[in-house]
Amino acid sequence: MRDPRRVAILISGRGSNMRALVEKAAGYEVALVASNRPQAAGLDWARERGLPTWAWDSKGVDKEEFDRTLSAALEEHRVGTIALAGFMRILSPWFIGQWRGRILNIHPSLLPKYRGLDTHARALEAGDAAGGCSVHIVTEELDAGEVLRQSEVPIEPGDTAMMLEQRVLMAEHELYPRILSEFVKR
Repeated sequence: MRDPRRVAILISGRGSNMRALVEKAAGYEVALVASNRPQAAGLDWARERGLPTWAWDSKGVDKEEFDRTLSAALEEHRVGTIALAGFMRILSPWFIGQWRGRILNIHPSLLPKYRGLDTHARALEAGDAAGGCSVHIVTEELDAGEVLRQSEVPIEPGDTAMMLEQRVLMAEHELYPRILSEFVKR
């Protein structure tokens, strides 16, 4: 049986947002850290803290086959909520349908602006006064689900994309755990 307070965090890399979600967990339990890249550094970090992990290299694997196998692992761990944290793989419509309304993501822009990649460079090129991050519900359309909350980060004179990225990442580490905690209590 799915329990919304049992959270799976999906990562593809080092998992800095995953670390914030683990370290600031309030009202939820991290039941599984899963990845489509078995060599992801974030998996080692999770294992060192005694968290259950699951990984399967998604290269060359049919998208739905991967997602069905992942979904079975989530069910096995009685996960009720999924938090994407640098998971760089688009989920299949089948998977989103199975977990509809239960998948959250953090995106490094003030959605609906700058869906997809290179968000910081795009904000700078547009001359925006602020960048930021958005926690949203995942749907079949990339970065288009309901925005639950945003955090604005001022763009300062002389900012580079990397400088803005670092400040936005700090905002993500504050916003995501708080919104995940509120979400699982709904």
